[in-house]
Amino acid sequence: MTTTEHGPGSAGGDNTSGPHHSGPDAEHSPQQLAAMDRTELDRLGARYDGVEVLHVEPAAPPGSPLEKKNTRQVTLWFALAALFAVAFLVIYAGSGWFLPSWEWEIGGSTWSAIYTPLLGATMGASLICIGVGLVLYVKKLLPHETAVQDKHDGSHFDRVTTGATLMSSLENSGLPRRKVLLGTIGVMGAAFGAMLIAPLGGLIKNPNTGNLLATTPWAEGVRLLREDGTPIRPGDQQVGSLETVFPAVEGGNRAADAAVMLIRLRPDQMDTLVPAEGREDFGYGDYIAYSKICTHAGCPVSLYEQETSRILCPCHQSQFDVTQGAKPVFGPATRSLPQLPITVDDEGYFRARGDFPEPVGPSFWNIGRLD
Repeated sequence: MTTTEHGPGSAGGDNTSGPHHSGPDAEHSPQQLAAMDRTELDRLGARYDGVEVLHVEPAAPPGSPLEKKNTRQVTLWFALAALFAVAFLVIYAGSGWFLPSWEWEIGGSTWSAIYTPLLGATMGASLICIGVGLVLYVKKLLPHETAVQDKHDGSHFDRVTTGATLMSSLENSGLPRRKVLLGTIGVMGAAFGAMLIAPLGGLIKNPNTGNLLATTPWAEGVRLLREDGTPIRPGDQQVGSLETVFPAVEGGNRAADAAVMLIRLRPDQMDTLVPAEGREDFGYGDYIAYSKICTHAGCPVSLYEQETSRILCPCHQSQFDVTQGAKPVFGPATRSLPQLPITVDDEGYFRARGDFPEPVGPSFWNIGRLD
């Protein structure tokens, strides 16, 4: 069987003879090959490629009700794949924009609890729909044949006949005449590709935007809160005691760089107090406040020896003298603990006068730029 809707030489290639070979190139000149249509070249190439077709099961006739039904089924699955991919993008990009903000936390909001499962469900559903659509496309829209092929070295003959085979495969796929299906596949491919690329935004985003390494939730006017969420006044602590406090902002008690030690010094400590240069007014009366994050490796420094005025880090035994600007006096830490400037508001509660004047926590590569 041959077709006449394709002009001679429509399989591709040129009329220039390749290297001289025995076999097909010797038996079929470029002019003879150019005079054949695509179907003839396809079958001729199959014979010379040693292909033996054992069984052929044709697809549904073009334009038949069965073919239209099969096309609708495949189109539906690919459309669903595109829909789920778009839903993934909406959830991923919309969170914190026109959808609620996502933040992992124990006992968090409903949106935070379902955000990640929704991303997984929409991506998984898109992949499943693509898989089902491909299976249906192969089973219901493509002709089926069973063939055996032997391999051999290529030549000009092989290039021309292979081109005809590829073009025939495209024609047999029905895509050029199934415009709706072809458009759906294009939309699905674009949405699916965007779905796969979108998560990479979290990897290439600049984590230092807004100078995050040098800022904390503390700011001017932010109150100091105990762990139970209550504010604290001068006189609430015993002399010589230490209490951990947090900023009165949303999530302040969970921020990794916000924990502060509020220390009430004894009279003898006040006599030996030597504030760091430029921070003489950072305290309030006999109260001073230092970051609880060790400047060596970021461990919590919560062991306070009031007799020696030293704060100890339990991880690597760094020690800081609170009467000397919390400078390190023992261990691997090389930077003083950052001091939080504090005062009292009109209601008599402690509040911050601003953020830490230096980065909190362990040293990093460009800390000098942020100081």
